Amino acid sequence: MVAFPVHTDFLPSVADLFPRPFVPTSCPINRRRDFMRLRIVSKRLLLAFVAVAVAALALPTPARAQAVYGSIAGTIEDSTGAALPGVNVTITSVERKTADTVVTNGSGIYTKDRLLPGTYTVKAELSGFRPAVVSSVKVNVDTQTKIDLKLDVGQMTEAVEVTATQGQLLKTDRADVATVFEAREITDLPVIDRNFTKFILLTPGTQQQSWGHAASENPQGSAQTQVNGQTFAGTGYQLDGTENRDPILGIIVINPNLEAIGETKITSQNYDAEFGQAIAGVVSVQTKSGTNAFHGSAFEFLQRDKFRARNPFNEPDVVNPLTGRVLPQTKRDQFGGSVGGPIVKNSWFFFGDYQGTRSNQGGSKLLTVPTALARTGNLSEYGINIFDPASGATPAQRAQFPGNVIPGSRLSPQAQRVLALIPAPNRPGIRDNYVAQGSEKFNSDSADVRLDGRLSSSLNTFVRYSYARFDLIGPTAFGTGGGSELVSLGGNSKVRNHSVAAGMDYTLNSKTVLDVRFGFFKYGVDVLPFDFGTTPAKDAGIPGLNLDAFSSGLPAIFLRGGTADINSGSGLGANRCNCPLAEHEKQGQIVSNLTRLAGNHTLKFGVDIRRAYNLRVPSDSHRSGELTFNEQGTAGPSGGGLGVATFLLGNVTSMRRYVSPNTNARERQWRQFYYVQDTWRATPKLTLNYGIRADIINPQTVNEAGNGGWLDIATGEIRVGGVGDIDLAGNVKNHVNWAPRLGATYQINPKTVIRAGYGRSYDIGVFGSTFGHSVTQNLPVLAVQELNPSNNFQSVFNLAQGPSAPVFPSGHLRTPAAGRAAPLARGRLQRHPPA
Repeated sequence: MVAFPVHTDFLPSVADLFPRPFVPTSCPINRRRDFMRLRIVSKRLLLAFVAVAVAALALPTPARAQAVYGSIAGTIEDSTGAALPGVNVTITSVERKTADTVVTNGSGIYTKDRLLPGTYTVKAELSGFRPAVVSSVKVNVDTQTKIDLKLDVGQMTEAVEVTATQGQLLKTDRADVATVFEAREITDLPVIDRNFTKFILLTPGTQQQSWGHAASENPQGSAQTQVNGQTFAGTGYQLDGTENRDPILGIIVINPNLEAIGETKITSQNYDAEFGQAIAGVVSVQTKSGTNAFHGSAFEFLQRDKFRARNPFNEPDVVNPLTGRVLPQTKRDQFGGSVGGPIVKNSWFFFGDYQGTRSNQGGSKLLTVPTALARTGNLSEYGINIFDPASGATPAQRAQFPGNVIPGSRLSPQAQRVLALIPAPNRPGIRDNYVAQGSEKFNSDSADVRLDGRLSSSLNTFVRYSYARFDLIGPTAFGTGGGSELVSLGGNSKVRNHSVAAGMDYTLNSKTVLDVRFGFFKYGVDVLPFDFGTTPAKDAGIPGLNLDAFSSGLPAIFLRGGTADINSGSGLGANRCNCPLAEHEKQGQIVSNLTRLAGNHTLKFGVDIRRAYNLRVPSDSHRSGELTFNEQGTAGPSGGGLGVATFLLGNVTSMRRYVSPNTNARERQWRQFYYVQDTWRATPKLTLNYGIRADIINPQTVNEAGNGGWLDIATGEIRVGGVGDIDLAGNVKNHVNWAPRLGATYQINPKTVIRAGYGRSYDIGVFGSTFGHSVTQNLPVLAVQELNPSNNFQSVFNLAQGPSAPVFPSGHLRTPAAGRAAPLARGRLQRHPPA
């Protein structure tokens, strides 16, 4: 297994998650003033939240559903329609046999919150009335199930039992528009590759984008799906009530196994003030928990190449000498299972699952390589005249090589050594003369473990850990010479993702419930070129390319012009390998929600604090260089010229590469979210939801002075963090983003509900627009070194000389296109759809 020689600190660490505040030593007066200001602001925010919580406790206020749980609520009346206060309502889980009892208020209303998704029985009892029992009541995640009951006068020993109907399951308590998938639907529906994110496409207003993230950075298969026309990154993902979306690429971190999903809710419109950082949709996933009975499952899905047809357009009819077949070997095996049950009946439960994938996907390419004769300098078979660049400064002054043969004394030894890495033709002709075949290997293992505990009638808790590992090994067409990928990648990708969620809900009294959750995830990607750690350019005698581990390997070499282009080496343009690439992200999160009942009002207050970290060292331009040899380098008065001829002379016509003096520049960012919301059941048919949230995305900071730059649009200058009077946040300030929410539902009849709503949401950003690599992929940390001649007929250097060394901040450097501007602005969406 190949691994990066740096960045080995990618294990969960509480110290990393909540470090001590950084106090700069330079410019002590200004820096300490800023630090004290941050401390004062933090204290004020904390005091404000405490004040809100105390105020909530003082209210005479039922809690309602969270993103983790569901709830049951309703009204109990007598046969005349009069409300019945003081009715004992017992709600019992069919799967776990746990029971909770609540009492109706003066309006006959009851609510039981914090119920795990599943099936329940509702029983209402009051002295002098016959008990009423409703069985098969379904509770869904982040949804309130309405069960209204009527009690008839009679003996308490005479119970009236009914089964919940679809009409009773109508959602009348909130205005959001959502689709819910239960566990059986998720496992029974045929989904390609058992990819959970494909379920989003089954909801109205969604479509998949025509492009997707590279498999090397997104092996978990997060689908780029647009909801209501918004960007894919505008969709929020939650797993057990905690964040499950990476803050840089905007994709899912843990793509849960289908066997592990208890329920999924996909909300596309009118979500509550509790949900933010989403302008498109919110996907809430609840993992399964154990029950009082042991349950398990097992599965295996096999695909074999015997059932695969040859693509006549890109798979030549050539026998693979390794298999004796026309097609390269392809097979896929996906297998796994789950088990769950009680640890202590009616109290502690466990659930675990595993899924593995072993895949060999065959691929082949029809490519062009230099012929055996061309490698000696004889290019006569190409039928294109080539001219000696040493004979004249411009093509008009150049003399043709006699017979279109370059003398052996003029051949570049460096080019000859590199050319030896590119295989000889295995088909006749000067074009499409090489067939490459091979299989890309993809192995993955993922697992989830969850424990649920009922410590008392008022205290419940859970903890879950998820792990996913992915290894992708993609062959290159030319072997040691690199070149085109055969399937999706020419290189090696290693991804390791972790996710932890823990929570508890505590019933303080009959009207107050506190819910606290902790979340943490790590998303780690290492992508390496096929020859990482080697120095083929240096070994060939080309100086200035293989400078360190990140610039090891063969440079990308592009031969242009003639019958066909020839690409070798590594890089995005050569084999879709953005490598070497180190993408290490982690985020910690603490969420607290307090809910109370005040008559017909349900009030909710919440706070969500997050700390995000990122390290990204990319190679969008290959760090050992992208060398282009064009045909104009050997063109003459009548045109002509061959990139192969320019290469054999060793004359590089242009070069581009990423250069960095530092590969340890990291970003950090605090994110704070506060909200308050009221659900008012104004009449038995009309319910109003209204609230407001405050989104505070603090400016990101870099880990050390000089490790990031912000572009000042007004001056055109780059602010370098931690230098002079610029703080580690680039002197960027942010403000509170207010997001009001309003919703209404009206039940026309037992089968029809009308919903309407208005809401404002703020985009969390993607690709560094709010947080991430654009600050540390800016001067003075990262630059693109480009060497271009004054015209296409000249070269920028010869292979024997190598390129000039990059110099910061002068030289042939420019700010990468992803440069972060200051001040920071966030995208905003306002929506007011009827539902």
